[in-house]
This record gives sequence, structure tokens and C-alpha cells, in this order.
Amino acid sequence: MKHIKRILIAGGGSAGWMTAALLARLFQGLYEVILVESEEIGIIGVGEATIPAIKKYVELLGLDENEFMVRTQASFKLGIQFNNWSSPGSSYIHGFGVIGQDLEWLRCHQYWLKLHAEGRAEDFSKYSINTAACPSNKFMRARPDMADSPIGHIAHAFHFDAALFVQFLTAYAQERGVRRREGKIGAVNLRAEDGFVESITMEDGETIAADFFVDCTGLRGLIIEQALRTGYEDWRHWLPCDRAVAVPCERTGNFTPYTKSTAHGAGWQWRIPLQHRTGNGHVYSSQYIDDAEAERILLANLDGEQRADPFRVSFRTGKRKKLWNKNCVAIGLSSGFLEPLESTSIHLIQSAAIRLVRLLPDAGFDPSGIAEFNRQSDFEYERIRDFIILHYKATTRNDTPFWDYCRTMEVPATLQRKMDLWMANGRIFREDEELFAEESWIQVFIGQGMIPHGHDPLVAIKSDAQIAQYLGNIAAVIDKCVSVMPTHADYVAKTCPAER
Repeated sequence: MKHIKRILIAGGGSAGWMTAALLARLFQGLYEVILVESEEIGIIGVGEATIPAIKKYVELLGLDENEFMVRTQASFKLGIQFNNWSSPGSSYIHGFGVIGQDLEWLRCHQYWLKLHAEGRAEDFSKYSINTAACPSNKFMRARPDMADSPIGHIAHAFHFDAALFVQFLTAYAQERGVRRREGKIGAVNLRAEDGFVESITMEDGETIAADFFVDCTGLRGLIIEQALRTGYEDWRHWLPCDRAVAVPCERTGNFTPYTKSTAHGAGWQWRIPLQHRTGNGHVYSSQYIDDAEAERILLANLDGEQRADPFRVSFRTGKRKKLWNKNCVAIGLSSGFLEPLESTSIHLIQSAAIRLVRLLPDAGFDPSGIAEFNRQSDFEYERIRDFIILHYKATTRNDTPFWDYCRTMEVPATLQRKMDLWMANGRIFREDEELFAEESWIQVFIGQGMIPHGHDPLVAIKSDAQIAQYLGNIAAVIDKCVSVMPTHADYVAKTCPAER
């Protein structure tokens, strides 16, 4: 059994340095890790929001969460508010964490569906502490010592400055042995006998050989696509947005513990609150709106003074046909692109890096490990794709050609099956280890106006009075907990304030 010795990461940014930092931490010097990047190539930082899985990455690196937040100007995130998605003027929150409390065999939403059908249900956001806290800008971390209280089940993620995040990880990785090589890659050299990557040649003429290559070169896919010709699955027929324009603005007094997503006529706008500024962007379809109008809409909807010139990026939603090809794994934008509607970009980097560690090859590159990596990656990408498509499909909007297309388009069979099952009796089942839990699907289904035709028949075991009391108690306890929580601004100022 021959071991690999050198791993070369092509490209920096979030993908390159997240991977480098994790490998440095977990491999403890077992392999030589080199990262090649050029300061002339900018970072595409269109997504600065995360999901709770990021805490696992922070834990794996052994970081102090408060220090991490100070270094990256971070704020906390309880979920995402979606405005104008199901119809103009509509609003709901997809919150992290649990919804209510199960009653015997059934989940909370089944009883809510019965009351809703009778016109007696309160807003669904009242049954989760994450969604109930957002309108008041309240936040605190979960209290493990209060497991019987909703306060023990608060789930959070982060908003952070992508550039500061990369700086933080660069220092972390280099302190643990990762060697950084500045410069642009001029050529990728393949072995004649099997097409494996043998080395790269820098523009200054130096050739760097390695046993294994990680492509973090962004949308161009310098190794995985330009050299290995892996191929790309285009998903624009389901996700027609293909451009984004981003701009920061001054932080305002509305320091929300949630991301905001506001649908416009041909796409949507994000708002991400950081300690020192607010990140904004407009994701849109160039088929239905031109660049100038997309920028005008973005700038007209800032809630603070503009701080920089707008930054543009074009993309193609989809993924590589294989994320691992021969002795190269693509991580980050080089592996594919899913718009940042549900803040999955950072997670896809994290999960691919962890999957690589779990399936790290020896120098024989057994195909079974490569096939399993690709199987898991395909499943993850496709299920996240389906969840994002749902936001576009489940709408009554017919006010623009863009929304007409989204509302009437055919969707993948895997998503249609979930939609059909839900609409029958409000049932949803998580498949294998797909990213989004049942609670996420439930909140988006209900928030987007997909109310099932019926509910689980076992709801009838409980009387109307019992159901009303059960749901009323949940809402009352959560409301009481939210009332004693500090504001997001106060909590950040007390635990992890950064210089602004």
C-alpha cells in the first residue's frame, strides 16, 4: 500500500482555505499541503450567510466561537425571512431548529393543519422559538442546561465577512504547515498513460508536482474542467437566474438575527447584516431583466448608504458531472453553482472537504472510493437543488414573465414526489442524509402557501379542545421565552463585539 505524499490545492478563497485549514488540522502534518493562489484573482464573495452546520466546522478546527466572530465581523443567524415569494406582500421565516413539540405519534404541524382548515390557527411562526424571536430582533445561544425549555433548542448559524473569513483561515492553515505559493497557474500537465494530473506549471516557469489535486479555482474549473474535461450538468431550466450584482452598505439600526430574501420581478435580493456593514445583492435572470435595471433595483432598495461600487458575477446553475475525476476533486464553485438562496455555498465547501477526509485515497486511487464520493456529492447537490427550486415553483405570482415561467415549469421527479406527498396529508420524510431536515421543508411548504388538502388521520385521536390547548401552550411558552431574550445587538455587544 503506497500512500500519497503531497496534496496541491489550486486556488484560494473560501473553498481553498477552508479545505487547507481542515486538512492541516486533521492530518497533523501527515501529508504535505501546498496551496497555489494569485492575489490578482479576486474572491467571489456573494454569500456571507451560513447554516448551523458551520458550527461543526468551527468545532473541527478547535476555534473559540466568540473569537471567530470578532475576527470576521460576524453576527448571528436564526433563519431567513422570505418576502414576496408566494405572492407580493407575503412574508414568512424559514427558521433553524425544531418546530413545537411532538404530540404522541405526530408532529406539531399536523395539528396546526387541522386548525388552519377550520380557520382557527395562529401564524405558524409562533410554534418555533427561532421564528418567533426574529420579528423582535431577539437572540441568545441555546442553553444546554435548559433542555426542557425552548431556550434549550435555539439553533443558530452566522453571517460573516467573506474576505475576513479567508484571512482568518489563511493564517490558521499556514500556522499548521500549509505552504502558500503566490502566482498564476499557466498549465496543467497530465500523465500520458492514464490522464491523471501529474503537475502544474506556474506562469513563471516553475513546475510543481503532487499526488492529489484539489481544484478550488472557481467557476472556470481550471483542472476539473479545462484540463480533465469532466463535463457539466446545466440546471438553468429549473433555476433560471444566471447573474448577481452585489454591494455593501452602512449598517443600520435594524440589526436582524436573520438573513432577508426579497423577491423582485426577475429574481431576488439578499440582505445580510454584519457588525461593520450590511451585505446586499440581487440575483436575477438576464433573460428577463437587463444588468442596468437589476442594479437600479438593488441600489434603490438599500437601507443604508452605499459603501462601494457594485460587483457583478455571471454563473450557470448546475454541477460537474463528477466532482472527483481521476486524482482531482473539485470543491467550491469549481464543483458547481447553486444560488445562495438558502445559504448553502459555504456548507457545500465544508461537506466536500469532510467527505474528502473520510474517503482519502492511497496512491492506488481505488475507484470504489471515488465512486462513493461522487454518489454522495450528487445526492447532496440534487436535494439542495430541489429545495431551492421549491421556492420558485410554489408561488401564485403571475405578475411578470419570470414568475409565470417559474410557476408553470416542470420540476425534477424527486421534488415532485415530495410535493405530491405533502399536498395529500402534510407528510414529509427526510431521505438518507439530505441536508435540509423535515422542519425546513415544512416551513417552506407552508410559508409558500402550499397548504395540504388534508392532514394525518391520526389527528382525530385528539379532541378539538385538546389540540387547541396543546398548540396554545406551545405558543405561550415560546412567547414567554422570547420576552426574556436580549436583543441581537445587545447579545453581540456583550459576547463578541468587533471594532467597527
